[in-house]
Amino acid sequence: MPDYKAPLRDMRFVMEELHNFGAGYERFNLTDATPDVISAVMEEAAKFAGEVLAPLNRTGDEEGCHIDDGVVTTPAGFKEAYHQFVENGWPSMTAPVEFGGQGLPVSLGFVTAEMTGAANYAWSMYPGLSQGCAAAIRAHGSQDQKELYLTKLFAGQWTGSMCLTEPQCGTDLGLTKTRAVPQADGSYQITGTKIFISCGEHDFAENIVHLVLAKLPGAPEGTKGISLFIVPKFLPDASGEVGERNGVKCGSIEHKMGIKASATCVMNFDDAKGFLIGEVNKGLNCMFTMMNHARLGTGMQGLCHGEASYQSALAYAKDRLQMRALSGPAEPDKPADPIIVHPDVRRMLLTMKAFNEGNRALAFYTAQLLDKAHYASDAAERENAEEQLAFLTPICKAFMTETGLEATNHGVQIFGGHGYVREWGQEQQLRDCRIGLIYEGTNGIQALDLLGRKVLMTQGKMLRAFTKEVHVFCKANEGDAQFGEHIKKLSALNAQWGEMTQKIAMKAMQNREEIGSAAMDYLMFSGYVTLAFFWVKMAMAAQKQLDAGTSEEDFYKAKLATQEFYFKRLLPRAQAHVEALESGADNLMQMTAEQF
Repeated sequence: MPDYKAPLRDMRFVMEELHNFGAGYERFNLTDATPDVISAVMEEAAKFAGEVLAPLNRTGDEEGCHIDDGVVTTPAGFKEAYHQFVENGWPSMTAPVEFGGQGLPVSLGFVTAEMTGAANYAWSMYPGLSQGCAAAIRAHGSQDQKELYLTKLFAGQWTGSMCLTEPQCGTDLGLTKTRAVPQADGSYQITGTKIFISCGEHDFAENIVHLVLAKLPGAPEGTKGISLFIVPKFLPDASGEVGERNGVKCGSIEHKMGIKASATCVMNFDDAKGFLIGEVNKGLNCMFTMMNHARLGTGMQGLCHGEASYQSALAYAKDRLQMRALSGPAEPDKPADPIIVHPDVRRMLLTMKAFNEGNRALAFYTAQLLDKAHYASDAAERENAEEQLAFLTPICKAFMTETGLEATNHGVQIFGGHGYVREWGQEQQLRDCRIGLIYEGTNGIQALDLLGRKVLMTQGKMLRAFTKEVHVFCKANEGDAQFGEHIKKLSALNAQWGEMTQKIAMKAMQNREEIGSAAMDYLMFSGYVTLAFFWVKMAMAAQKQLDAGTSEEDFYKAKLATQEFYFKRLLPRAQAHVEALESGADNLMQMTAEQF
């Protein structure tokens, strides 16, 4: 199985030639983010991912995690890799200087997360959960809480988790039964059971900071009565170091289809001491900070597995000999031709490549928005960035995991029978990838969030903010001699996006089920159009370099060819989603439950 190698050339293309990260770093006065520093960080991240994490991916899957009386042990080499990760300063890279961080751009952390995730996604979840936990405390915690927990989390000395799901409630958190009873010292006594808690217990760090949703006595019913609490595994002592053990213990770990090296825990809170974060009964608002961070990371998971699968499948397709090319022997000195000559294999490889590189452009675009939300001095710019992030987050999470799964599935198919057995690693990629469509809110829930909350509940404001950007681009480039046809297509789809939304809104006024019946097709249409926008921009950036006489002709010509493939072979799927959603709710809802 080929080793994972971070696609640094394509990453730099997206960062520098498509999105111009450097201009943003200058504008936000991120003086330490010089080109030399960024290059060095990326090279070191690629080295760590390829040389340390990738070799542990298969062994971690085969060994999995172990539990003995509540103590969880991760696979061999995982803890040591984390300690190296901490020693090299990776957890603190994008953290604020006042909490011991290095103050490098948030977007850079997003870029390096692709590398660690593609190399070993199960391992990458441990530091990933900590970043989300820290983000929630930073946004909603008191100053004392920030000073107590953030320095440890950003240093990697402590890790974090988020504890939402319970046996009787997954998506519907209003059914939460975990209770928080106020104590005389201002703390709360937390009692309940949480399930499916990623990285809830492990041997990486000396302490784990759990963020726990619970209800106070007399709290309002449903989600309006949920509060959020910090519940550390070990209570900090007077000096802020690890003190006495808290009343929280891992009851068991799940036996899963994939990501077996990531401990997915049942966590039991038995009169554990917790501390309110944010306001009473506003816990879900606080938790969304962490959930949105996790949703963007989950979207990246689709890209990570798609990229790792593509690298392996491409190498195999160039090496595996089977049959002759239909037009005649491509390599007559060999007994057969490599399978990359066959059109159907190319169809699969190009689908993988088009989704991977398009999703990378989308993911890095959201990384830029994170920079604006964090660093822009203008409040309106920060607010606009946050609204765009809110709109794009469900698209990133759902579309990128759906297409990432498709790409990874193609990787198995290209290997044929060898893809179905363990030795080549493709079946693990497929198993690991599958969870991305489920956790952090299933893709159906993401679709409802996009259409219901982000579009219809804002009367289309969030949608118009993005489609306006696409419209302005199309108007400015509609006369382009080379790309005019594709820009015209993009413009038409962009207009259709708004028209289709209005139709759904009108139908929903008569029947609310129309929203749920349209939501998933609406999200997929949104994803295909969004990637079309970025693919046209990438093609234009590539042509600019070709016109200038670049020495990297193959790289840029591949961009043009992949863009052509996307528009001719993948973008037509958008219209199938339109036809499906416009068929209405009746074909889904007319049968009774007994008729199924």
